[in-house]
Amino acid sequence: MGESFEAAAVATANPMAYNVEAIAKLEHEELHRRSRGEKVSDFFVSLMGSMPFLVFHVVWFAVWFAVNLNAVPGVPAFDPFPFGVLTLIVSSEGVFLAIFILISQNRMARQSDKRAHLDLQVNMLTEQEMTMMLRMQQRLCKHLGVEVDTIKDEAKHLLEETDVHRVVSTLEEKLP
Repeated sequence: MGESFEAAAVATANPMAYNVEAIAKLEHEELHRRSRGEKVSDFFVSLMGSMPFLVFHVVWFAVWFAVNLNAVPGVPAFDPFPFGVLTLIVSSEGVFLAIFILISQNRMARQSDKRAHLDLQVNMLTEQEMTMMLRMQQRLCKHLGVEVDTIKDEAKHLLEETDVHRVVSTLEEKLP
C-alpha cells in the first residue's frame, strides 16, 4: 500500500517524469522477455543493418572480383566469372538475413499490437472519465440553477456512454 501511495504522489508531483519512467520500464521489461532466438535475431539484424557491415561487403566483393578476374598478380582465380561460389554465399546470406528480419519484425509487430491495445484501453478509460465528469457538471449546474439550454443537444450526445462495437462497425462502413 505504501508503494502505491508513493507512486501516486510521484505521478501527481511530476506526471511527465512518472510517465516517461513507466514507459521506459515497460520497454525494458519487453526487451528482457524476448526469447533466445529473438535476441539472436535482433543481434544479427542490428549487425547486418550497420555501416561497418556494408563497408565489409563492399571490400569483400571488390577483393573477390579482383582476385577472380585475375586482376591480382600471383593470386590464382578460385571462382571464375560468373562467380558461382560467391552467388551461393550471397544467396544463402540473403535467405538468413530475410529470416532474421522477419523474426524481428514479428516481435516488433506483437509489441506494437500490445501498445495499440494499451492505447485503446487508456482512451476508453479517458472517455468514461470525461462522460462521468460531464454528468457531474450537469448535475451541479442543475443543482445551482445554472441554465445550460444552449448546449443541451450537444451535451446529450457527449453524456452517452460510447459503444465501442458501434464505433467499430460505423468505421468499417465508412472506411474504404
